[in-house]
Amino acid sequence: MAAISLSDCTVYDETLSSGLKQLRIVTPATADTGDTIAVPLKNYGIKSLLDIKGTVHTTANSVLVAEAPTTSVSSGTLTITIGGSSVDNKIRVYTVVGTC
Repeated sequence: MAAISLSDCTVYDETLSSGLKQLRIVTPATADTGDTIAVPLKNYGIKSLLDIKGTVHTTANSVLVAEAPTTSVSSGTLTITIGGSSVDNKIRVYTVVGTC
């Protein structure tokens, strides 16, 4: 297990037409099961976490499989723990939705 710096990820930040905030966090291809990513929600204008979904690229840019991360929020920081499979060294994509 290791921490993946958010700066090593690509983060797409958007405000949905409903007014909700959505982030798509793309990890580097070195992401392993058990790694963690800390996301300071306030930096993206998110006050409350509503949903998170994850996928793993089992074949780069081709085969995507749903993956269930473990999450916690403490002092406004979302911690995503990669899990739901035992696949290592693969890109993960997390979609985070929250209220503004």
